[in-house]
Amino acid sequence: MGEPSKEEYKIQCFDAETQQLLKTALKDPGAVDLEKVANVIVDHSLQDSVFSKEAGRMCYAIIQAESKQAGQSVFRRGLLNRLQQEYQTREQLRARSLQGWVCYVTFICNIFDYLRVNNMPMMALVNPVYDCLFRLAQPDSLSKEEEVDCLVLQLHRVGEQLEKMNGQRMDELFVLIRDGFLLPAGLSSLAQLLLLEIIEFRAAGWKTTPAAHQDY
Repeated sequence: MGEPSKEEYKIQCFDAETQQLLKTALKDPGAVDLEKVANVIVDHSLQDSVFSKEAGRMCYAIIQAESKQAGQSVFRRGLLNRLQQEYQTREQLRARSLQGWVCYVTFICNIFDYLRVNNMPMMALVNPVYDCLFRLAQPDSLSKEEEVDCLVLQLHRVGEQLEKMNGQRMDELFVLIRDGFLLPAGLSSLAQLLLLEIIEFRAAGWKTTPAAHQDY
């Protein structure tokens, strides 16, 4: 009983016509234009920070429904193509809208978290996700709390999976994070606290220790 109401809840932010489109995609994917559905979900994810955190589950459900119904992956292909387009223009997106950029990183990490091929994360998303996180660990991003917050949240969510897929890049990312933490200027006290917390979180094997739980 619980799942459908969650799906219903997540599409309340759309107009009636789009809600109907998404409901149909979830129940009868062959009856709708799935590329259009992929574009609608990405467009909304870039504007709505709450939806960008939840959209992965909806995408996973549509992919499963399409695979079961027709053995095809039109929706997944459309979704990945659109993610790639946004990825290629990510610097322009960041310059145009910091919120849009943070939503994009949240969304691509959410998709990485949910989408599976043979029960493994999608290799095609590993480097794009890393590249986004590396961008968030640059000094000009670390001076902005929204970007630090996004970096830490995504590492909490997918850091352990990413490290299993490519441990060397995670080591390099944490060199940047440590360097950023040691920057004498430009970091707010909250940003410093968040970076220290994620450094300790990874050092503890991607777990929050009881002591750290009390500290933060």
